[in-house]
Amino acid sequence: MTEDLKKAIIDYVKKEYLEEDTQDDINESTPLISSGIVDSFSMVSLKTFLEKKFNIKIPDDKATPEAFDTVNNIINLLKEFKVV
Repeated sequence: MTEDLKKAIIDYVKKEYLEEDTQDDINESTPLISSGIVDSFSMVSLKTFLEKKFNIKIPDDKATPEAFDTVNNIINLLKEFKVV
């Protein structure tokens, strides 16, 4: 399940936030927010994607830049909601 989850998040980030012709490659430990790949507005859309995909509600106090900075951090956050 974790590998499928990683792939789903990485694919979403690549599709939504990276230019098609970019040479950037991301993995589960790539900084997303601190590197500028995901900004504060994009973080909201990423949160919405996760909530819809996994039928959960992520409280605003849990949706911090640190929690969304890497795919690994996002997976750790999702563990709190029994997604993983």
